[in-house]
This record gives sequence, structure tokens and C-alpha cells, in this order.
Amino acid sequence: MPSVPPPTPPTLAEAFRSLGLRRTAEELPDLLARATRHRWSPAQLLEELARAEAQDRGRRSLERRLTRARLGRFKPMADFDWGWPKALDRTAVERVLGLGFLEDGSNVILAGAQGLGKTMIARNVAHQAVLQGHSVRCVTAAELLLDLGGQETSRALERRLRAAVKPRLLAIDELGYLTYDNRAADLLFQVISRRYERASILVTTNLAFKDWGTVFPNAACVTALIDRLTHHAEIITISGESYRRREAEVAQKARRTKA
Repeated sequence: MPSVPPPTPPTLAEAFRSLGLRRTAEELPDLLARATRHRWSPAQLLEELARAEAQDRGRRSLERRLTRARLGRFKPMADFDWGWPKALDRTAVERVLGLGFLEDGSNVILAGAQGLGKTMIARNVAHQAVLQGHSVRCVTAAELLLDLGGQETSRALERRLRAAVKPRLLAIDELGYLTYDNRAADLLFQVISRRYERASILVTTNLAFKDWGTVFPNAACVTALIDRLTHHAEIITISGESYRRREAEVAQKARRTKA
């Protein structure tokens, strides 16, 4: 019986790729050329390989977290006009941007009328969390509740609830702009309860807590929902006139002047 020839050994680049060292596989010729040119010792070559792989994995991890966070477009805090709101605790906002609340699973509530920068602050907080290595998910209240309410089986709903509980920070935007039924209130209560004292929630709302009953009319869980959300929370209230309205008025005035 003829002997079976041994398999052809893979190239060095293919071997690195099979080990998950993609950066090394792609840049192997350049890496070896630099090692020869600088007369690196074996230890120096391995150190450079490890450094490059760690840098590449960090970059890819950041890209994945940014994709999953779904931050969308937002202005950086450097563009925030601190002088526009009539009332805003800047120290509290900067404290939240420091992400200390994530350590003990505390929550953050940004409350105020529309056009005062709640979403801008929330997205900057979420972005900082991503940059610091945390998992983040940004979603509007309507998107979250529509997604949960649209699941047709209890198993599918359980999967979506687990997905809502998993991120270190869940940012729920625009709570209070629409009205929901009792089932939506129950679903939001489940999300908040499962994350309670375990993982942080950041909520932006245009309503005072006493008015949340208008968002979930006749829902029995509203009081318990607010109680758990605010038990360990930094509550930041912003008051003033809409910044977007001011920008629109300035733009309209400029057009009239030009005309």
C-alpha cells in the first residue's frame, strides 16, 4: 500500500492567520525587513509582534463597540454652549462624563424641555464609555419598546430582553415624547428591573417624574419603574429655551439679511 505523502506545510503568514494574528500575517514581509534592518534580537522581534497585535486588537475592539453602540452623529462637548440653558449643573454633567456612575451600576437621568442638549450630553457620555472599553447601546424609547413589543414568542422576547440587559451602559433617549400601552410599560419595567443595581441606564426625558403617568396611562408599574430607576441615580435638570429654535431663528434672520 503506497504511503500517504505528508501534508504541505502552510506558509508562515497563513500559520499566523490561522492563529488569529491577522496584523502579523498582513505585515509579515515589512516586519521581517525592519527586523533585519535594525538587527533585532529574537526577543525584540517578538516584543514588536506582541505590541502590534495588541494595538490592532484594541483598534478592532473599539470599532466593534462603536458599531454596537449605535451612537449616530453628535456634536462633541467642546461645542456645547454652557451659557445658553437658564439652569444646568455643569459640575454634575462633568462628573457624569467622568463615568464614575458605571462602577456601581448607578443611573443618570437628564430631564428638560426639548432642544436643550440632553441627547448631545447623553451621546457624549456614551462615547466616553465606549472609549474607556465599556459596552454601550444607544436607543430611543420608541425603538426599544417597539423592538420588545414586536417579538412574537416568549423565547424571542427573552433574547431581546437579555440583549437589552447585557451592555454596561444602556442609553434610552426621548422618553416622554410618545404614549405607550400597559404592555410597553411592563416591558420597560422588566428592562429596568433586570439592570437594577447591576448595570447603568442613562435616560433623557422631557417630563417631570410626576408626569410619567401620561406616557404610560393606567399602567400599574409606573411608580415602581420610577422608584427603581431613581434609587441610585444622578438626576440632572436642564431648563431654558430651545437651542435648536434659536439656531433656526438666527439662520432665518441671516437669510433675510442676505436677501
